[in-house]
Amino acid sequence: MEEDREAAEPRWLGTDEQQQWYAFAYVLTQLPAALEARMQRDAGIAHFDYVVMSSLSMAPERTLRMSELAQYAGSTLSRLSNVVIRLEKRGWVQRHPDPTDGRATLATLTDDGMDKVAAAAPGHVDAVRRLVFDPLTKAQQRQLGVVSQRMLGALKAPCPTDWAPPGATPPADRD
Repeated sequence: MEEDREAAEPRWLGTDEQQQWYAFAYVLTQLPAALEARMQRDAGIAHFDYVVMSSLSMAPERTLRMSELAQYAGSTLSRLSNVVIRLEKRGWVQRHPDPTDGRATLATLTDDGMDKVAAAAPGHVDAVRRLVFDPLTKAQQRQLGVVSQRMLGALKAPCPTDWAPPGATPPADRD
């Protein structure tokens, strides 16, 4: 079936679709760059480092298997391993064997790592609110969620909010 699609004439984008695509594609490059610049300026870390540590901060006992953490961070295990090694050197994450499965490795956010996440979170949330939510109406915000879920479905990439770790504590609900 996939071969049939490739052999068929391409379904070219119409003028409106091209404009919508280019606007969206530009957002895909500009938004990550803006979030990265803000995180570097405010916290002195990469945005991806923050995503990794933030994911751990919401997990029970601030611990996840590396394979699960890679899913939450939208990363390959190889890239995540390199980042976790760097975070470990800074004292923000610790790795250790999973006591229930010696083949797996666990990553745990340390107290210093939690302090770093807590210090970086206000600037990150401000940037997300200012760049993503504030320009949209409430209806557009809800539609953004629906559209994003549909695209993730087409990519066969479930959204991390759909499979948050059991017992995860959203940041707003923390003490």
